[in-house]
Parts: sequence; C-alpha cells; structure tokens
Amino acid sequence: MRCKRICPGKLLLSIAAIGILIGTARSTAEKVFAEDAADDAETAIPAVLDFDVETIDGETISLDQYHGDVVLIVNVASKCGLTPQYKQLQQLHEKHAEAGLSILGFPANNFGQQEPGSNDEIATFCEQNYGVEFDMFAKVSVEGDDQAPLYAFLTSEETNPDYAGRIQWNFDKFLVSREGEVIARFSPRTKPSDKKVLKAIKDALAKPVPESVQAKREVESAEDAGE
Repeated sequence: MRCKRICPGKLLLSIAAIGILIGTARSTAEKVFAEDAADDAETAIPAVLDFDVETIDGETISLDQYHGDVVLIVNVASKCGLTPQYKQLQQLHEKHAEAGLSILGFPANNFGQQEPGSNDEIATFCEQNYGVEFDMFAKVSVEGDDQAPLYAFLTSEETNPDYAGRIQWNFDKFLVSREGEVIARFSPRTKPSDKKVLKAIKDALAKPVPESVQAKREVESAEDAGE
C-alpha cells in the first residue's frame, strides 16, 4: 500500500498551527493559574489589614492594599513633645519605601488634646513642617468608647496577644510583616531612628513578598495595563 505524500509546504503550515495552539493553551493556562492564585490571595486577607479606613483626603480605602509591604502603623499628633518624630518617619519613608516599607500615620487627639486640628489642618502642618510624604489618614480615636476598629484589634489580648495593651501616648508604633503579622511594637519614646526599630524593619524587608500576594499584584497590574 502506498503512503500518501504530504506537501512540504502544508506540513510546515500544520506544524506552525500546532505550535500556535500549544502556545495559546500554555498562555491561557498560565493566566488561569495566576488568576486562581490571586483569588486565593483575596480570600486570605490578614486580620490586621482587614479594615477599611479613611485617608486624610477623605477617600475610603482597604488596608489590604498594603499586604506584601512591611507596614509601620503610628498614631501621631501635631502639638506633642514627640512630634519631631515626624522627621525621622519621613526619613524612613525616603530610604525604604521603594523596598516595600509603608508608613501609616493616624492622627489622634486622645492624649493631652495634642491633635486638635481638622484633617486639612493636620495635612498642611505635616507638609509644611516635615515634608511628610508617607500615607496619612483621617483623625481617629485610639482608645475609649469610640476607639477605631483597627486600634481595637491592635490593643486587644484576643486579637493581638503578643503586642496588646492600651496605647500609651502619641507615636506608639506597630510593625507588620509582609505576611500581615504584627511582629513588633515600639513605645512612643522609642524614636524611629532607634537601632531596634531599624533592625526590625530591615529584617522584615529582607523577606520576600508572599507568592500569592505577588500573583495578585501581577494580575492587577496586567488588568490596569489593559485598560
């Protein structure tokens, strides 16, 4: 029985078509896997970042957007003896923001009435006196009956057993890892430039962004690029 001859041109076209199909299937599979990983990340928001907060400009955001960063949460005030710490916080921001450090400032008027101004006044004060560029949020209460949910979480033995306890004064500091775990707390008088603070931040920044968070970021970046 004779074998049917195949035209070389047709054979090459067939091989090319198969290659395109394989490439398309592979690309589709990779996209599906990335989207699945992103979906998994979305369902695993760390408890300390599972809060909606208002920025100092009045926008409501989710703290989940900082998942994968090293986060320093600080309650701040404009008329406190510790207010010059703003300068050192800004220096930390300038030095480590690109590596993944996010500093979150929450103005509070709980101690000595040392943050009496409006959000607009606070924003102006921070910019004019300390050139603050890190993220600032609307004024909150960090203790008492009107305590903000984030600070209720940070100070409760049930939700943050290793670093719980009432906020001591302005400029109490909580450090959160890339995984979304509270890993350190520093007292108001411990300056942002203190060796203990710097070491804790550098050690946390040295760890990689969790794979699920990285996958989520890549999908979001691709979606933004496609708009």
